[in-house]
Amino acid sequence: MRIDGQVAYVTGGASGLGEGTARMLAAAGAKVAILDLQAEKGEAVAAEVGGVFVVCDVADAAKAVAAFEAAKTALGAPRILVNCAGIGPAQRTTSRGRPHDFGLFSKVIQVNLIGTFNCIRLAATEMAALQPLAQGERGVVINTASVAAYDGQIGQAAYSASKGGIVGMTLPIARDLADLGVRVVTIAPGIFETPLLATLPDKVKDSLAASVPFPKKLGQPEEYAALARHIVENVMLNGETIRLDGAIRMAPR
Repeated sequence: MRIDGQVAYVTGGASGLGEGTARMLAAAGAKVAILDLQAEKGEAVAAEVGGVFVVCDVADAAKAVAAFEAAKTALGAPRILVNCAGIGPAQRTTSRGRPHDFGLFSKVIQVNLIGTFNCIRLAATEMAALQPLAQGERGVVINTASVAAYDGQIGQAAYSASKGGIVGMTLPIARDLADLGVRVVTIAPGIFETPLLATLPDKVKDSLAASVPFPKKLGQPEEYAALARHIVENVMLNGETIRLDGAIRMAPR
């Protein structure tokens, strides 16, 4: 699919991987809707890329429906959906005589996994109603998992479960949507320089970068965006999860 002239929705597009992807899509000629809870930042990014910002809670069914309707009113139905919205709190299964907070585990699953599916189901329904492009293609969905889906570290039970769920549903959803001409691909990033990581001391960030086999550096949002662009443009990529991690395999801690 050619990006130029297409409508793209990016969840979590106000910062980090989502922001990098929103900027790439806009630079390539797409009309971009940024769906996020960070209103001030989202509005600023949308203004810079000539797109629109819509407040969206991906974990809330009704609020997500309203956000998608607002984005559709502003730009039209999406040909491209990139799911970058997510959270990543850490907590051990049990620690100091206390069990893992049940509400926290549920929230991570609700936002990361159910929120991703929520947006897929809404976007896919809109895509299915569009006229097919070359080779019968109607749309592309790109999800964000994590290497934690495979190499979860201590304290990452909830996060790893949520990201593993995204990996697990990628192929069946791609099969669900195949007859409609909608592709589904997931990216599993390694250690990327995102707002969450930016809060760490430089010494810790340097140590994390050194743990990557090659290149020995933290991933950048632009590198995630570059892979997202290739996925959109390469019609043969479908039903797959691609690790983007410099060959890292995470240690227990």
